[in-house]
Amino acid sequence: MRVLVTGGAGFIGSHIVAELIGRGHDPLVLDLAKDGRDVRDPHAVAEALAGVDAVCHQAAKVGLGKDFGDAPGYVSANDLGTAVLLAEMARARVPRLLLAGSMVVYGEGRYECLDHGIVRPGPRAESDLRAGRFEPRCPVCGADLAPGLVTEDAPTDPRNVYATTKLAQEHLASSWARATGGRVISLRYHNVYGPGMPRDTPYAGVAALFRSSLARGEAPRVFEDGGQRRDFVHVRDVAAANAVALEAMEAPAGVTTATGPAGFTAYNVGSGDPRTVGDMAEALAAACGGPTPVVTGEYRLGDVRHITADSARLRYELGWRPVVPFAAGMAELATGQAVSFATGP
Repeated sequence: MRVLVTGGAGFIGSHIVAELIGRGHDPLVLDLAKDGRDVRDPHAVAEALAGVDAVCHQAAKVGLGKDFGDAPGYVSANDLGTAVLLAEMARARVPRLLLAGSMVVYGEGRYECLDHGIVRPGPRAESDLRAGRFEPRCPVCGADLAPGLVTEDAPTDPRNVYATTKLAQEHLASSWARATGGRVISLRYHNVYGPGMPRDTPYAGVAALFRSSLARGEAPRVFEDGGQRRDFVHVRDVAAANAVALEAMEAPAGVTTATGPAGFTAYNVGSGDPRTVGDMAEALAAACGGPTPVVTGEYRLGDVRHITADSARLRYELGWRPVVPFAAGMAELATGQAVSFATGP
């Protein structure tokens, strides 16, 4: 299969390219940082789509941004870029799109109240965050909540500009699929980490920021109380999920499942092993013998408290399995020494 990978020179994209080559596919790369070709440029996209069977769309501006002044840049890079790509795919009759989605479309994760069952807490108030009250409360009775795993049919509730653009990408892709009869899979990544993570940038994941602090001999600074639950998934597992999903979209024309002739399907991509941000900071510090993490109580208004994945749909329908354990992956990230695990379904 000949696959155009937008953002293919980036952190996740480069691992996807390597995975596709390893599986015998023919990936092509369109990447602004690598060759100056922008996914917002219709001519560059049209040229890149020549002879392509599918597109793996990884190009995006990531992170929460610094303030709302960043909104035009996010919308341009993520939503205008996706719209241009889809328009050119329609003209070129390229029928399959694999989209880099994100768990941020859900907002807060799944919560259960002992008395009121599954509830959806609203955004956390800044007054609560200032006072160190980080846990969402039941919107009905104000009681403590138990966090759980989010499934793909959970309501979407983006809480920041980046999250809003990622949800808009899915809506654009779904509209394209209906209009053209194409197939779309959105892989909603959870917290991806591993070799090649960018260092010391506003858009780097917290794992990269912690690692950079330790490399300077400084203690990682953990926001809130460190109890935020996330699903940290290794980039090689994410690359394997992309390859599996692309291959699934090659289903015969008579197949009528979501990955068959046409339609949009979202899959969570997580390790299935939720950990706290504090757990991650401690694992990185221990692996490189660095200073003990410092819990600061700082916060960011755009952050959510707990968001962890239920990736059962991806496992059951497409046969994907993550293989890199948390401890080994964090040790690799901290030390730079590769760990060897077989990837794939």
